[in-house]
Amino acid sequence: MAEFTLELNDDQKQVKDWLHGFAADVIRPAASEWDEREETPWPVIQEAAKVGIYSLDFYAQQFFDPTGLGIPMAMEELFWGDAGIALSIVGTGLAAVGVLANGTEEQIGTWIPQMYGDADDVKVAAFCSSEPDAGSDVASMRTRAVYDAAKDEWVLNGTKTWATNGGIANVHVVVAVVDPDIGSKGHASFIVPPDTPGLSQGQKFKKHGIRASHTAEVVLEDVRVPGHCLLGGKEKLDERLARARERAKSGGERVKNAAMATFEASRPAVGAMAVGTARAAYEVALDYAKTRSQFGRPIIDNQGIAFQLADMRTRIDAARLLVWRASWMATTGKPFTSAEGSMSKLYASETARDVTAQAIQILGGNGFTREYPVERMHRDAAIYTIFEGTSEIQRLVIARTLSGMPIR
Repeated sequence: MAEFTLELNDDQKQVKDWLHGFAADVIRPAASEWDEREETPWPVIQEAAKVGIYSLDFYAQQFFDPTGLGIPMAMEELFWGDAGIALSIVGTGLAAVGVLANGTEEQIGTWIPQMYGDADDVKVAAFCSSEPDAGSDVASMRTRAVYDAAKDEWVLNGTKTWATNGGIANVHVVVAVVDPDIGSKGHASFIVPPDTPGLSQGQKFKKHGIRASHTAEVVLEDVRVPGHCLLGGKEKLDERLARARERAKSGGERVKNAAMATFEASRPAVGAMAVGTARAAYEVALDYAKTRSQFGRPIIDNQGIAFQLADMRTRIDAARLLVWRASWMATTGKPFTSAEGSMSKLYASETARDVTAQAIQILGGNGFTREYPVERMHRDAAIYTIFEGTSEIQRLVIARTLSGMPIR
């Protein structure tokens, strides 16, 4: 088991410097253009693929870093560059992790390469879980998957929403209900292969922030997928459903929802994204405060500005510490006895929201214009308190964990 440390090793430092260079030289110069266009930045994704950042190998190397710091370090640097473009680069990882966590070796080897494509022909993938009436309330999911035994096919019907890369993805991973009588325990995940009839893109959302990341509805109308597209296979699913039904008959057990447990372990990565955006805005504000003069001196000499910057830096460092702790705990198998994953996401996301707002205030009128990047960073930061569990849901999870109540 890796010891908890706040010091990156030499390999991690090299990766960090490499990512920072890519974020500074490739992502940042393109950020304003793709934010205005509100389109997927395919050329930037292709550049990331050429250097090896947009690939399963890179993601896996960071994911299996024994210290747990590979993923949060990578997320912070990429999102320091720009949140919308970075989400376009890492969004496929959501679907890939879904297959890695639940799929067989054959499914992993078959589908994940198709999610990324190659540097000459990049592809993206989409993870489709949220629905119009089932965001945080996963037990209210309505998308159904019915097994057609005669053809060994699953038939999917429903509408997914807020899907990153939804509709433009080469491969979609769709969470659907297979047994509505046992709530969230009756869910399963399915691969929808490229060009499958019945899957279409619904509304593409025009968003307040992260505009370079494609977000849309995914409509499933009698979508038929082969039996082997059920992640994990039918035998494993039948065994899991049988156990859940027995628990329900016996009055149930206070078992933690598997989806919630997965979210708890993945939330530090979102926290790291927020730290990257907050750090970027802080650095812009710091540089501006050092160079902008009013009344004959740099504005950083004014205590009102200096104290704001001190608070901003303190909150960013505290958020990073919470993220690193939770990431290390997840990697080393330490239980989240106090919902440390949710703590890290909650604090980091609200830090990003507040720090970016303070950066605008320090820049004054300039901060309110698109000539400076902090207004875009502030728009981008708003998503962190919303996706992968709102701040209110994080507080609910933390409170229930502390009180001993079940997390549903």
